[in-house]
Amino acid sequence: MSFDNAYEALIDAHDDSRWAFGTGFEDPLAGVDTSVPSGVDGVELAQYCLMLGDDALVFSHRLQQWCTRAPELEDEVAIANIGLDLLGQARLLLARAGKADGSDRGEDDYAFFRAEHEFRNVRLAELERGDFGQLIAVLLVFSTWRLALFQRLRDSADPVLAAIADKGVKELTYHRDYAAQWAVRLGDGTAFSRERMQAGLDEIWPFVDELFVPHEIESRLTAAGVAADPATVCAEVDEVLAQVFTAGTLNRPQVSGKAGVDGQTGRGGRHTEAMGYLLAELQSVARAHPEATW
Repeated sequence: MSFDNAYEALIDAHDDSRWAFGTGFEDPLAGVDTSVPSGVDGVELAQYCLMLGDDALVFSHRLQQWCTRAPELEDEVAIANIGLDLLGQARLLLARAGKADGSDRGEDDYAFFRAEHEFRNVRLAELERGDFGQLIAVLLVFSTWRLALFQRLRDSADPVLAAIADKGVKELTYHRDYAAQWAVRLGDGTAFSRERMQAGLDEIWPFVDELFVPHEIESRLTAAGVAADPATVCAEVDEVLAQVFTAGTLNRPQVSGKAGVDGQTGRGGRHTEAMGYLLAELQSVARAHPEATW
């Protein structure tokens, strides 16, 4: 089918060879047995997959904002690839959520047509883009924490979640190593680079404690052998970060954790001011032209 302009192609509702939203991309779980294991609550499994999927989706969007802004061409490619890795994890996890709760909602439904309070990502993933030092600080903490979680989820009682985690471990190992190398390079570099790296850590540290506080759904699914208790990875994450800080002559920030609202943080749907702007950018085209074609 031909169009007079790109806009007509965008709103065409009859072409199945679409991409972006409503695309006709093959179901990322096509051919996989997505039945919920006996004894596992499918609704809670879906909520847990949304937590992990939203972490990846939202942070991937922040990384995409670095396109054309990285300090070197090699890092331009590296940061984009890390963003794509996380986007791939998000696709699998959001698709798993739709299968687990029986709604059969697709990845695009979850990504583009939920309100801010329905997202379950940790607030660290949504923070303002900041400078390169802050990017490395977030990536270092986020990837170290997520890698520790995914290593444990490889033994999940849900075989689909276990397979997604197994695939993600290799990717996250690279993400952590990339961030650690830059943290050491900046911290042990010039006085200015060390200042920016330390400032990045100081800026994001109030949101680190939240990573290790289990949501009630995580606690119940951990008891059922499905999830991984984030509190159990705290010591491992601390040890890795301590090694990086020592090599980079960086100081572990001594600041209190950022409180939530009415006791709720990102996992409970309470986010920072930055989240609304992020979603406005992420969802604007899909919401303006639902089911549009490309």
